[in-house]
Amino acid sequence: MVIVSGILRLSPEDLAKVRGAATAVLTATRAEAGCLVYSFAEDLLEPGLVRIYEEWESRETLQAHGRSAHIADWHGALSAVTILDRDLKITEAGRAELLA
Repeated sequence: MVIVSGILRLSPEDLAKVRGAATAVLTATRAEAGCLVYSFAEDLLEPGLVRIYEEWESRETLQAHGRSAHIADWHGALSAVTILDRDLKITEAGRAELLA
């Protein structure tokens, strides 16, 4: 399993401008083969800070996601606003089990 996690920081006004594009990329990505979890969450204490969390079956499915039309559209939407900070990391996980 591959995990992508991190942040995207925009001004609250710019976040409002890309909210529709964010909804579109979330919807399309969640339907992709190999996508286990794909979520954006705005931080309640820091307006404009979006926490990103993804889980993918493999690095290959993540790479296919990166080549998708909806990711190109999302990047296009982001190019129209000012990104104040972006910090994403990839972690490869071995085995997951339920927490008892």
